[in-house]
Amino acid sequence: MQIDPDLIATHNHTFAANLEADYDFLGSVCSRYNLDIASITQKVAAFQVVLPSWGVGTGGTRFGRFPMGGEPRTILEKLEDCAVINQLTRVTAGVSTHFPWDRWSDYSELRGMATSLGLHFDAVNSNTFQDQPGQPLSYKFGSLSHTDAAVRQQAIEHNLECVSIGQQLGSRALSVWLADGSNFAGQSSFSGSFSRYISSLKNVVAGLPADWQLLIEHKCFEPAFYSTVLQDWGSSYIAATELGQQALCLVDLGHHAPNVNVEQIVSRLAQFGKLGGFHFNDSKYGDDDLDAGSVNPFMLFLVFNELVGSGTTCGYMLDQSHNVTDPIESLIQSTIELTRAYAQALLVDRAALHHAQENNDPLLALETLKIAFRTDVSPILAKARLAAGGAQMPLEVYRASQYRKAVTAARPSQLRLGGGIV
Repeated sequence: MQIDPDLIATHNHTFAANLEADYDFLGSVCSRYNLDIASITQKVAAFQVVLPSWGVGTGGTRFGRFPMGGEPRTILEKLEDCAVINQLTRVTAGVSTHFPWDRWSDYSELRGMATSLGLHFDAVNSNTFQDQPGQPLSYKFGSLSHTDAAVRQQAIEHNLECVSIGQQLGSRALSVWLADGSNFAGQSSFSGSFSRYISSLKNVVAGLPADWQLLIEHKCFEPAFYSTVLQDWGSSYIAATELGQQALCLVDLGHHAPNVNVEQIVSRLAQFGKLGGFHFNDSKYGDDDLDAGSVNPFMLFLVFNELVGSGTTCGYMLDQSHNVTDPIESLIQSTIELTRAYAQALLVDRAALHHAQENNDPLLALETLKIAFRTDVSPILAKARLAAGGAQMPLEVYRASQYRKAVTAARPSQLRLGGGIV
């Protein structure tokens, strides 16, 4: 199911002269600001973002979804789609799995299949926000923070099972998003549920290999609309601190109320060594899970500005899934937008920015950022992809390959019309 390398090579050759001209011009612009375009291109080529296994299927809302042809039915078919994205972009070799959605009979075999596709496994994700067939106890009123110790134990054991699977896959992190919360005032004890959550995760941390991380993800609302147990970055920081060095905070860009200063949250968590990773998407009103960079690319740039400025390294993953596009195309474009924001952040004149900040010159500080943000770094991105064997124009090559048509013919359609993200 891989795209024909000759198609990629032919397409790259067609536009090679244009790219060289554009790259040389951008190099001259960079030199005006004492920036070395070759060094920036090298850093961009090393940039990586993880793909979510669930992101290659058609998404939806709480109200419905519109299936499309060729949707992957198993984790192996998800890997095939992820491999195509990486073949074109060359920055998405990691795949994050979600259990029990991605169960497989032989995980050593699955790891080998991923390797043969040029992929590896990143963090494993647990699921205690849904009841599964045959599950003895329900998570309707919570999981890791449930008032019933037996329900909490069931959730703990599921997370430890995910760790065991992850070890077989070569993963080194467990990501936990908690849906626990309340929909009515007085329904649950704020302090009691938070204490139970931390206590449960201490049991999970005790079962982690020494070289693993626990990534805890906060969200201000949904599916609990009155209160959420881990509702903001402050609670996440408190919990991660209580849980020890292996526990870090995971930031999803859509998991905040509108207009929250996410880049400041990035700075705070990075400053105190508790920033573990990002789930990138975009939003207009809430946790919309829109394509990264599709609504507010400047905020995306500002996030990377803080990361580059602080020298912080952490894990990056796309977590988006919606109704109206081919999910492979969306993931290709979002990957490019993340790489673009990173490259733009590398262009920021740090000395000039620091000087403007220290001298209380707000307009000069803003203009320093805007100079980098307004710069079209597309030639750098294309050069980095070409150097790694990818496509200069990934979306165009993907459409020319007719990959969606091929997988639609190979994979019998499944009529799943219900609501939900996946």
